[in-house]
Amino acid sequence: MKLQMNRFWDTQSQISVPPKFALILSILGLLGIGWIAFLWKLGSVGLVDETEPLFAEAARQMVVTGDWITPYFNQETRFDKPPLIYWLMAIAYQIFGVNEWAVRLPSALSAIVLMLVVFFTLLYFTVPHSSSSSEIQEPELNRNIPRKAWFCAGLGGAIAAVNFQTIAWGRIGVSDMLLSACMGTALLAFFWGYASSQSLQTRENQVKNSLPSTVLTADVWYIIFYIFIALAILAKGPVGIVLPGLIIGSFAIYLGKVKELWREIKPWRGILIITTIALPWYILVILANGQTYIDTFFGYHNFERFTQVVNNHSEAWYFYFLVLLAGFSPWSIYLPIAITRLRFWKCSRWRNQPRANHLSLFAFFWLSGIFIFFTVAVTKLPSYILPALPAAALLVALFWSEESFKTNPNGQPHRFSLFGGVSILANLILFLLMATAILYVPRLLDQDPAMPEFPRVLADSGLIERGALIFMASALMGVILVLKRQWRWIMAVNLAGFLAFFIWAVMPVYFIFDSERQLPVRQMAEIIEQVKQPEQQVVMVAFEKPSLVFYSHQPIQFFRRSNHAREYLQELAAKNPNLLPFLVLGYPDKIKGLEVANSEDYQVIAERGNYWLVEMPKQLFLPEGTGMKDEGR
Repeated sequence: MKLQMNRFWDTQSQISVPPKFALILSILGLLGIGWIAFLWKLGSVGLVDETEPLFAEAARQMVVTGDWITPYFNQETRFDKPPLIYWLMAIAYQIFGVNEWAVRLPSALSAIVLMLVVFFTLLYFTVPHSSSSSEIQEPELNRNIPRKAWFCAGLGGAIAAVNFQTIAWGRIGVSDMLLSACMGTALLAFFWGYASSQSLQTRENQVKNSLPSTVLTADVWYIIFYIFIALAILAKGPVGIVLPGLIIGSFAIYLGKVKELWREIKPWRGILIITTIALPWYILVILANGQTYIDTFFGYHNFERFTQVVNNHSEAWYFYFLVLLAGFSPWSIYLPIAITRLRFWKCSRWRNQPRANHLSLFAFFWLSGIFIFFTVAVTKLPSYILPALPAAALLVALFWSEESFKTNPNGQPHRFSLFGGVSILANLILFLLMATAILYVPRLLDQDPAMPEFPRVLADSGLIERGALIFMASALMGVILVLKRQWRWIMAVNLAGFLAFFIWAVMPVYFIFDSERQLPVRQMAEIIEQVKQPEQQVVMVAFEKPSLVFYSHQPIQFFRRSNHAREYLQELAAKNPNLLPFLVLGYPDKIKGLEVANSEDYQVIAERGNYWLVEMPKQLFLPEGTGMKDEGR
């Protein structure tokens, strides 16, 4: 059986497949994976506090007010992010209505587009091209492509989609996945242009280059590169051009092609394209908001995040090693060997290779550039490393396809190297560690006052054991394959195990999480929308839940401390004798912490989860003896 499998694999690696059929089948397969990972049950749970509703409500305000320049949340400007994500959400609202599916659709589509761009890039540049003029190859996308290329492209596209971080950010309505897609597409468009460009000497001699010709010319690819750089700037700000600039600059310096590339990419044309697309909004928002916008966005959300700790997001220098290991698992196990095999320290070796063979080297500079940049940055968040994951997917896919289709002189598939064998062993150990860690999850959960019953409900659901069982089964299947020396199929086990864990463990837990943590807030929002009278103040005394603003369509005053809320209500009551009773939402202990004179003087309107919604007359917050007990009722 083993001999038959090896012969089958070797035979398949040598033949070609009908390109149209293979292309359609590959795209449908990846779209199926993309649907499961990003679109399946996308709008079936509510917005997750505390970040997602900020984006959703800012986009809703654009639709309501017609102001598509200045983002607002809760009647205040929100300068955290540029407008592209808000615009896309607002467009989705107008097409599909204001709902969770529309909020998350831009992120989901961004992840799917990036997956396909990775696929097509690997499909075209997997097979090495000869530097010899006597072995000129000009592959087109409609030619017969070796199975190695189909395998690598499909694997790379799947890896780019199926990992913890990409699925997490591809299913939530924030700007991170959009930035990753814009930056990733820009960088890959640059590589297409770079690989399909003729050298200056060849142009002068008008001799056909040995590099492959692509569907589009190099100039068109560079224009696409600049367009997506502009979109990345509109998605996240200056980082959208700073990171690609660092990556491409270091790549060009390493290869000694700075001057050559500078002439090819026509930077002045690029500046014109970028400023035409990205600059107008920045000018308009500064004209509308002045120095406040400059200080908040460029100062606080960009410069200060890089140079000092913002919002207590301080982590150790090795933080992103852990994020990459966990967030990109199980594929992260193969990154060390995928990087080592490049032998990037042998600069002359790479400089003598055709440009079309530089994809893995470019992916290395892409991954390391983003990794180093955010490691140096003082403020650290897991999502910052997200734009590096497509490069990691390229490296792993290129390494694995090279190993899988390498043969010995006798034509038989070669044995995996010692380092590769250690990586496979680490892959299986990782599955066992993940299974063990999952069993300890209930013990690690902190008591969250917003969902005090969640640990018990989760433990009673049996989903913890199910998730651990899936990873244990994946490890067992991997062991069987190794014992049978069919290590090439480990990638299939990783993919199937991950998707099974996502479908039958992660999503059910997500629904429990939503019902315990977010559903009570949505229910309270609906009640507030029904009972609130015009000009009536709504105050929340608890951990801030921005989703309350989105679902109630009402401005909310948030306070974490009862004494701060009490001072605010006392000030309002003293200033306006005609105020309607206050609507106060919060945990019972927080509401009791307001220390009103008599708890019988306020009415509990509703109880949902661990929240109370009460109506409090303003007289409760007036000094005793004012004689105003009957006013404002």
